[in-house]
Formats: sequence, structure tokens, C-alpha cells
Amino acid sequence: MARFVWHVPVTVNRSVRGSGSTDALRLFRLRDGRRCAVGFTTPEALTALLGPDQAYVELGEPALRELTAPLGVDALVLDPRLVAPPVAATPLAPTPTAQLQHR
Repeated sequence: MARFVWHVPVTVNRSVRGSGSTDALRLFRLRDGRRCAVGFTTPEALTALLGPDQAYVELGEPALRELTAPLGVDALVLDPRLVAPPVAATPLAPTPTAQLQHR
């Protein structure tokens, strides 16, 4: 079985004191609302979908599964073709207030 490297998007958190940074996996959601991790077969595929400023790390699939399993994420998507922004929640209609009548 051939193994290849996944290029996985991350968020880079820079230290306020300038002493280093940490990388956090960037998670996404499937259409049904479940969280998933995504990976790309090439850096070019990642850049084409997420833009040139998107940081990434290179991981094998087993490592990505190990990192996401404790978070309850069991879905991995390789080379997604669409990443859409979150849908804004529709505001709830104001609840009518009851008017009390005193006798």
C-alpha cells in the first residue's frame, strides 16, 4: 500500500513575546454538519482552493487520524473541490412579550 503525504491546512499562532509559534489543525464541516479534516495531494491544490497565504504542514494519513481522533473527528477529505464560508445563522424573530393586565 503506497503512502503519500497530505498537505494539511493549519492556523499559525504566533507568540506575543516572539519566542515561537504553534500550529493548530484547521478543521472544516461536511454538509451534514460533522467536523472533518482536509488534506491535499499537492501544495498547489491547497493554494488553489484556500489561497496563497494558507499555512500547511505535511502529514501522513495515519498521523492526521491520530491527531483528529481525540477531537471526535473521524472524517478525512482528500482534495476537496469546494470550501464554502459558514452560513450565517438567521436571526430569530423577536418573541412577543405578554402584556399583563392588572384588575
